[in-house]
This record gives sequence, C-alpha cells and structure tokens, in this order.
Amino acid sequence: MLYALFFLTNFCADMITQSLAPRKPGPPSETLQIGSVALPNRVFLAPMSGVTDLAFRRIATKQGAGLVVTEMVASQLLVDERREEVRRLEKGCERPFVVQLAGREAKWMAEGARIAVERGADIVDINMGCPAKQVTRGLSGSALMRDLDHALSLIDAVVSAVDVPVTLKMRMGWDHDSLNAPELAFRAEQSGVQMITVHGRTRCQFFKGTADWKFIARVKDAVSVPVIVNGDLRSMDDIYAALRQSGADGAMVGRGCYGRPWFPGAAALALKNGATAVKTPPPEKQKAIVLEHYEAMLEHYDRDFGVRIARKHLGWYVERSAHTIEDAKYWRARLCREENPNQIRQALCEFYDQSTEVAA
Repeated sequence: MLYALFFLTNFCADMITQSLAPRKPGPPSETLQIGSVALPNRVFLAPMSGVTDLAFRRIATKQGAGLVVTEMVASQLLVDERREEVRRLEKGCERPFVVQLAGREAKWMAEGARIAVERGADIVDINMGCPAKQVTRGLSGSALMRDLDHALSLIDAVVSAVDVPVTLKMRMGWDHDSLNAPELAFRAEQSGVQMITVHGRTRCQFFKGTADWKFIARVKDAVSVPVIVNGDLRSMDDIYAALRQSGADGAMVGRGCYGRPWFPGAAALALKNGATAVKTPPPEKQKAIVLEHYEAMLEHYDRDFGVRIARKHLGWYVERSAHTIEDAKYWRARLCREENPNQIRQALCEFYDQSTEVAA
C-alpha cells in the first residue's frame, strides 16, 4: 500500500512538472559521494563483458574516468572458483575498485559479495540490467526486473553480507508494459543501495532504438541517492542532453568508449569546464595509450589468448583514428591477421605515425 501511494503521488507530480523548465544537472565540478567513497568526477566507464577487463580499466582510470567497473562476475561461478570469474576479479590501479555481481540466488550473491570484498572491492554493484539471452535465460540480469520481490531478496542479501557500499544497475523495465525502474529504485534505496544506474532502454529493446533519458527522471524523483544516466552517450552533446533530461547526478558511458578509453576522463574535464566537445589525444599520445593497452592485455592473459582478445580493441582504435574507410579496412585486416606481438607493435607504430603525418 505504501508503494502504491508513493507512486500515485509521484505520478501526479510528474504530470505537474512536465510543463516546467528542463532539468539541470548538478554542479559538474563537485565530486560524487557513494556512501563513504568519494569519486573524483561524474563520468564513469560502464561494465561491459568482454571489454572492461583489467587492461581496459587500467587505461580508462589513468585517463581520468571517475569510476570504472569490472566485467559482470557470475556469483555462483565465483564461489566455485571458476578461472574466468576469478580473473575478472583481479584488481588494478583503479580506486575505488568496483566489482559487478550477477546471479539469481541470494546465497550465491551474498557469498560472491563477501569474496569480492575479501579481494579488495570498495563497492559491490548488482547487475539487474544485462539484456543478453544467456543471462536472462538463467533469470539473472534484467530478467530480475520481472519479479521485484525476488530482486529485492538478492539486494537484501548483498547489503547484509558486506560493509562496503552497494550499488545497482538496471534498465527501465523488462518491456514497455512494465516500466518499473522507479519502484525498484525506491525499494532498493530502502534496502540500503547507495547509487543507482539506469540504462534508458527496456530489456526487450536490447540496444535497438534510442535511450530514453527523460524516463530516468522518474527514477531520480523516486530516490535520494545518486542516480547515473546510461545509454547512447557518445559525445558531449549526448552527455549534456542526458544530464539535462534525466536530472541525473552523473553519466556512465559504455559503447561510446570502444576504441577510446580516454573518453570518460576527457568528458569529465569538458563537463567541468563547460566545454562543448572532448579533447581527443593527438596521434602520438594515442599511440602510447594503445601500445600500453596492448602490453597490458598480453600481461593479463597468456600471450596467444591476449593476441586474440586484443584484436577487437585494435580494430576499434583503427576505426576511430583512420582517415578513410579503406584505410581502416586495410589496417584492421593487417592487425587482426598478425599473430606475432612484435609485428603488431610495429604495425601500430606505422599506423599512428602515418596519422601524425596526415594531421601535420
């Protein structure tokens, strides 16, 4: 009854405020507080399976991201000490160290959270937003938004298991007939969650259509903890619009970081200074970043696996920096066919040296 009364009141307030001036984001120069943890800025790197491994997080952190999050860690597999899940829990230079957990049973989520904290996690993030079929088929990720009572049992278990702040990432709902993110957020805050990130799509949309940043304002109205807007943030125009429409306290960038791990840090600086565009590193600096990232991937994985894992990243880097489509195709093919790390390093240097000459 309390929830129904709250959301009826909130709905009426929404109707009144629709005619008012657009929302304005909070002061971008201020740090953001998650419980006892202070963050340096309000632009974050989203957790992405197969992307935000230790090597990528290390680079994004060094380039100024306000927060980075591990790839999704399956709680039960972590408890079982599966190699891949344990590797995803490796800690780098990031501060705070944020581990994202996924699962469908309270006991595994609680135990996974305890293990994460034992391994150094400063914050535990709960995944209720992943739309992938292999995740939702197991009733994890965004599938949890179909049963909020069950979702809350997992949140209660994690919050009770650890002494560090617990955060939550979700979507707007399972589909447009069940846009229950505001209710989940409200109930999650009552259970002790201290920050909420919302991707502005439903699970059934996957990544189709466009993110609905305005909807996230309903979540912001439902809670007092920080709310982070996520989805389709690829430029400063996007970030400014998303913060204005949602009233969110910060922005989390996912696919917009492919091939540019410096983007969250550069966007945070632009936001602080009121700039309308991010400053892209010159080719010579990009070369140094990419080579460092490549070495980190070879170090994190064994050499042969690292070479394979690196290919998608090198392809994204080339697509971002090549001057023509034909040029991008040539360098992508060359880098992705090569097996010898020394030859790959040499090719990367040639690519960025060429880009430097063109820029000059």
